[in-house]
Amino acid sequence: MRSAVVVGAGIGGLAAAGALARSGWKVTLLERDDRLRPGKAALVLWPNGVRALRALGLAGGLDGISTPVPPAGIRRPDGTWLVQPGPQPGGVGDLETPPVVVHREDLHDAFIAGLGEQVDVRGGIAVQSARVRRDRPAVGDGRVTFEADLIVAADGPDSAVRRRLVAASTFTSAGFAAWRAVIPWYRAPEIPAGTAPHGELLGGGQRFGYASLGERGSAGGSTRGGIYWVVTVPGALRPEPPAGQLALLRRWFAGWPAPVPQLLAATEAEDLVQEPVGEVTPLPETFGVVAGAGGFALVGDAAHAMPHHLAQGASLALEDVATLQTVLAGLAVPAALSEYNRLRKPRIQRVLQQTHKAAGVLQVRGRIASSIARVNPRTLERAAAAATEWGGPTG
Repeated sequence: MRSAVVVGAGIGGLAAAGALARSGWKVTLLERDDRLRPGKAALVLWPNGVRALRALGLAGGLDGISTPVPPAGIRRPDGTWLVQPGPQPGGVGDLETPPVVVHREDLHDAFIAGLGEQVDVRGGIAVQSARVRRDRPAVGDGRVTFEADLIVAADGPDSAVRRRLVAASTFTSAGFAAWRAVIPWYRAPEIPAGTAPHGELLGGGQRFGYASLGERGSAGGSTRGGIYWVVTVPGALRPEPPAGQLALLRRWFAGWPAPVPQLLAATEAEDLVQEPVGEVTPLPETFGVVAGAGGFALVGDAAHAMPHHLAQGASLALEDVATLQTVLAGLAVPAALSEYNRLRKPRIQRVLQQTHKAAGVLQVRGRIASSIARVNPRTLERAAAAATEWGGPTG
């Protein structure tokens, strides 16, 4: 039986551990925290991410935990339309199916159920080293060494495994900070009549998006239903405690149209999740590092973290895992890693290019912002649509 060690129990790590176990591998899952914890707030899965879930056999229950997010246009901070509602040529409205929003806890539960009994979960393991040991890849936390035929590095943008294997590739700030939260239904404000239950506003380098998780009353007092919002603001991470960060957000967006101030007013400090916005640069020369008769596979943010302007992080991680599972089914580990890199590297480069196009719109600030927006108002939508072009694990 082939063996694998998966480092990190986020979306990519859980998906990889379950996929390998279902394929007959003996899997050890290492997590820094003392137990497996779902991330807070919610996330968007684009059609390519849903296709990846299907390839992994994990999409069966998605309809019950996700909410479609059809295009609703983009408004300016004064409430006028930057991109009108409805399908736009070449934009996300042309997609066969819209993206969906899903609570991270629900997705976490689905992945945990997919682990089965073949995965040995080890909490409290902060991997610090990666090397070849007796012609096999190995990782360790300074106390214990874990070796296997395959090591899957899914330990996020500051990946310790990537730092040991590809020291030149580092996570660098993109000059933005981001916050996200879910307001549970029992304290979520009413969306004003005539306003879509999901939407996006953009101006001056700031961006605010929101979407409903299910329908009001469908989850009762559960924190898993409600209104999800995400905001991107120029600047570095804020050092203040969450209450101070929330006060800043309320001040920065005080003059924006409904429902932005109302959503921020209903948000509590414990709802808030602050995240860096950055990029692994340069991209690793390879996402599959051969080590003796086995090797290391970099997946998700550990391989290619990029600014979340297109909200593709989770979807790309699932693409990685679906591709890795496919190539490992018919090839020895070294050959599979080479094929994995051949399939994934061009795809990631294309999405990164689209992300940079989107960043060009978001970084427009000051007096020239409105004129540039009028010149190319659909850049974000077209970049998002182009990023979804993934036909499956083999292409």
